[in-house]
Amino acid sequence: MSGPQCCSNPPTLNPGSGVGHVEEVAGFKTYVSGSLDSKLAVLFVSDIFGYEAPNLRKLADKAAAAGFYAVVPDFLYGDPYAPENSERPIGVWIKDHGADKGFEDAKLVIEALKSKGVSAIGAVGFCWGAKVVAGLAKEAVIQSAVMCHPSFVTVDDIKAVKVPIAILGAEIDQMSPPELVKQFDEILSAKPEVDHFVKIFPKCTHGWTVRYSAEDPTAASCADEAHKDLLEWFAKYVK
Repeated sequence: MSGPQCCSNPPTLNPGSGVGHVEEVAGFKTYVSGSLDSKLAVLFVSDIFGYEAPNLRKLADKAAAAGFYAVVPDFLYGDPYAPENSERPIGVWIKDHGADKGFEDAKLVIEALKSKGVSAIGAVGFCWGAKVVAGLAKEAVIQSAVMCHPSFVTVDDIKAVKVPIAILGAEIDQMSPPELVKQFDEILSAKPEVDHFVKIFPKCTHGWTVRYSAEDPTAASCADEAHKDLLEWFAKYVK
């Protein structure tokens, strides 16, 4: 069950945000930014608030500026979690949006990107999306993975990872507390064949990388640091 931290600091969704545009990829409405000419793509798998979150799109634009073709599909089918809807609390909503379905959907997008000439793909997941990316990393259908404040990711998931992976955790996180993230680090350290990077951000809370307030300079600075870490990771392994 998702905890209240998954639902905190909901973004104001804006379908027109970002410098990119929305087009259809593998049948999904997808925010895209950057050029396919690079042949290198990063797949962004959103949290429960979906692909119209402005901070998420800003991050996709950063990836595009770094030379990647950034894609943010709507794996929630136009149904992001709405905190104000008392008839569909998170426990009800999540039943309609299993990460297993997100995983299958993500594979369709990856195949579509490959058909467009993309030669290497990294994937980053946030909260709910991290579980989707775990599946992709276990099947090695991507070249590199990043998880930001993951939800539902288990020790067994991490044991099965086959591609280079970075895990960015928060000090104040009930979904993936530092103790669990450190356990992930220990597991990966015992797998020398899989390069990894694990970092716990002090004083940050679950969701900080995409649900920060731009008016809060400390929060924005921490998010920016995480963004730099994940883009450096992809620069290293998606090429």
